[in-house]
Amino acid sequence: MKKRSFLSLGMMAAALAFILSGCSPVTLTSWKNPKVNEQISKVVVWGMFKKLEYEKPFEDAMVAYLNSKGMKAITALTFLNPTVKYEYADLERMIDSVGADGILIFSYKSTDKEKDYVPVSTSIYPDYYYNYYGYYNWYFPYYGPGYNVVTSGGYWTTTTIVHLTANLYGNFKDELLWTAQVSITDPDYIDTAATEIAKSVFKDWSKNGILKFK
Repeated sequence: MKKRSFLSLGMMAAALAFILSGCSPVTLTSWKNPKVNEQISKVVVWGMFKKLEYEKPFEDAMVAYLNSKGMKAITALTFLNPTVKYEYADLERMIDSVGADGILIFSYKSTDKEKDYVPVSTSIYPDYYYNYYGYYNWYFPYYGPGYNVVTSGGYWTTTTIVHLTANLYGNFKDELLWTAQVSITDPDYIDTAATEIAKSVFKDWSKNGILKFK
C-alpha cells in the first residue's frame, strides 16, 4: 500500500504561525522630563501624518483604548481642520476649549524592511500519530512501521518595521513631559497597530507616574 504524504501540513503550519503572529509586537523606548512633574488626565491625540486616511483611524483607535482605561482622550480631528495652518494662539485657545491638559503627538519617522530565509525542514511522524485506524492499517498484517513525511520551510519572509516618534506636551506650561521612539512590526491595519501602541504608551505612562485620574 502506498504511503500517504502530508506535505500540505507544512503549509498549514506556516499559515497557523502567520495567524498567531497577527498581533503586531511594539517596542517603546521613552524618556520622561525629570524637570517637570506635571500629570495629565485628559489628552488630545494628534497623528501628524501626511494622509487623513492614516490619521483618523489611528487617532480613533488610540482614543478608544485610552478612554477604556479610565482616561479622558479626544482626537485632534474632533476640533482641528487638517487643511488649515493654525497660529499658536489659535491652537492654544482650541485645546483649552476642550479642557485638555496634555497633547500627545505622533509623527512618522521611517520604515525598515528585513528579509529572512526559512530553510527547508523535514519531520517524520509515525502514521498512527493521526488516528487509530492509521495505526491498524499500517501494521496489519505484519505490523511493520509506517511513516509520514512533513516538509516545511523553503521560503523567504519579509518583516516590515514602522518607526514613529511620540511626544507628550503639557498644556499648562507648554513643556515636553515625555517622549518615545515607537516601533511596530508588520502592522496589518492602522487601527489595530494604534491600539497596540496605545497599550504600550499607557503602560509606560503608568510606570512613570504621568497619569492623574480625577
